[in-house]
Amino acid sequence: MRIRLVIALFAFSAAVHASSTLRIGNQVLSAGDSRERVVELLGKPSSKSHARKSRSHGSRRGGGVRVVDDKQGGEQWRYRRDGHVTVVTMVDGRVSEIEDRRL
Repeated sequence: MRIRLVIALFAFSAAVHASSTLRIGNQVLSAGDSRERVVELLGKPSSKSHARKSRSHGSRRGGGVRVVDDKQGGEQWRYRRDGHVTVVTMVDGRVSEIEDRRL
C-alpha cells in the first residue's frame, strides 16, 4: 500500500500544473493580465509558438467538419527559469492559462 502511495505522490509532483496564477518572487501573474505584465515579470520568452484549438461541427460519428482556429488557440510563450518550464498562453493580448512544471 505504501508503494502505491509513493508512486502516486511522485506522479502528482512531476505533473504539469495548469492554473490561472503564478507566483514570481513577491509578485503574482494572473489570467487576464496583459502581455506587458508578463514581460515585466518574466522577461522575454525563450520561445513563442501558436497554439491551435480545434472544434468539430456535425455528428460525433465522424461526419463532422473539423475547424482549426489560430486566434482562439492563442500564442504560447515558453520560459525556462529556476529548474522550471513555464508556458503562458496568450489570447487577444491577455494571459488565458499558465502551465508550470519542474525539469
